[in-house]
Amino acid sequence: MANWSDPRPNAAPFGTTASATRSTAYDAGLRAYMLSVYNYMGSGVLLTGIVAMLFAWGGATSPAAQVFIGGGALKYVIMFAPLGFVFAMSAGQARMQTSTLKLLFWGFAVVMGLSLSTIFLVYSPMAIAQAFFATAAGFGALSLYGYTTKKDLSAFGTFLIVGVVGLLVASIINMFVHSGPLGLLISLVGVLLFAGLTAYDTQRTKSMYRYVAGTGQEDRVVIMAALSLYLDFINMFLFILRLFGGNRS
Repeated sequence: MANWSDPRPNAAPFGTTASATRSTAYDAGLRAYMLSVYNYMGSGVLLTGIVAMLFAWGGATSPAAQVFIGGGALKYVIMFAPLGFVFAMSAGQARMQTSTLKLLFWGFAVVMGLSLSTIFLVYSPMAIAQAFFATAAGFGALSLYGYTTKKDLSAFGTFLIVGVVGLLVASIINMFVHSGPLGLLISLVGVLLFAGLTAYDTQRTKSMYRYVAGTGQEDRVVIMAALSLYLDFINMFLFILRLFGGNRS
C-alpha cells in the first residue's frame, strides 16, 4: 500500500478510511483517476463499434462475411485473437511499460471489433442499437452503484468469477446440443453475472486508487481497470442482444 500523504502539514494520510478526514486533494485525484478509466473504456468500446461496423459494411459481400462465412483459418485467428491480447496484458502488466499496455489495449479493441462484426450479419441495426443503449443505461446505473455503495462487494467476486466459468462451460456444451431453452437461460444468467461484475469491478477500481496513488502506477492500473469494465460492458451487451435481438436482418 502506498504510504503517501496530503502535502499540507497536519493533514490526514490519503489512506484513511474515515470519509470525514479524506482530503480534497485525494478526492480530486480519485475523480481524475476514475474519469481516465471511463475515458479509456468508452473510447475502446467506440473503437470496437466502428471497426465492427466497417468490417461488416456491405452485408453478404462485406469482408466480415467473406472471412466468417467463406474464410478458413483466418476466421479462428480473428475469433481467438482478443483472448490472446487479454492474456498478454494480464500476464505482462507488471513487466510491460505503460506505453506497451496502451498499445495492446487499442489493439485489443480493434480485434474485438473484427470479431464482433458478425453481429451486423445476424441482427438488424435497430436490434443492435436497442441492445447497446439498454446496456449503456444498465452499465451506467450499476457502475454508479458500485462507486457509491458503502457495502463491500468483494465477497461476491469469487462467486461471480466462478459463475462466469460455469457460463463458459455451458456455452461450449450448447454449441454442440443447440438447445434453445439452454441458450435462453445462458443469456439470462450472463446478463445477471456481468451486471454484478460491473458493480464489483467499479468498486474494486475505486479501491485500487488508495494503493497506487502517488506511486507512479496509476496509468498502468487505469488501463487494466478500463479493460475489466470494457469486458463487462461488451459481454452484457452481447447477452442482452441474444435475449432481445429477435429482429434479424
